[in-house]
Amino acid sequence: MSKPSDCIPVTEAQTYQANWNTINQPSTPGGLGQQVSAVTFNIDQLQEYLDYVKTESANQGIPKPGIRVYFAAYEAGTPAEVGASNTVFFCPSETDDKNSANNYNIDPLNKGGSGWPPNAY
Repeated sequence: MSKPSDCIPVTEAQTYQANWNTINQPSTPGGLGQQVSAVTFNIDQLQEYLDYVKTESANQGIPKPGIRVYFAAYEAGTPAEVGASNTVFFCPSETDDKNSANNYNIDPLNKGGSGWPPNAY
């Protein structure tokens, strides 16, 4: 398999990450409300979700769904991610167009993990 055409150089990714860190400074260390800068998902978990979205979308007559990534935050005191409040989740969209509607008939994917302190890219 060849490299996808939309890959970016590592140095470009590092610049984007540094920009994010500059804009979103971590809150005080030691408790819920800290910022994380990355969320890790198991590749098998992601593939299973992508396969699920493709199958369910096809069943709904949607031939080319997209996946949208939302930045999100857990509620205060939620034990899902002790020590960090922010996360991401994946949501299917009806097409791969950036303005496509979300497909609310398929559940989003969350449950990734974020280490502390955050891993720098």
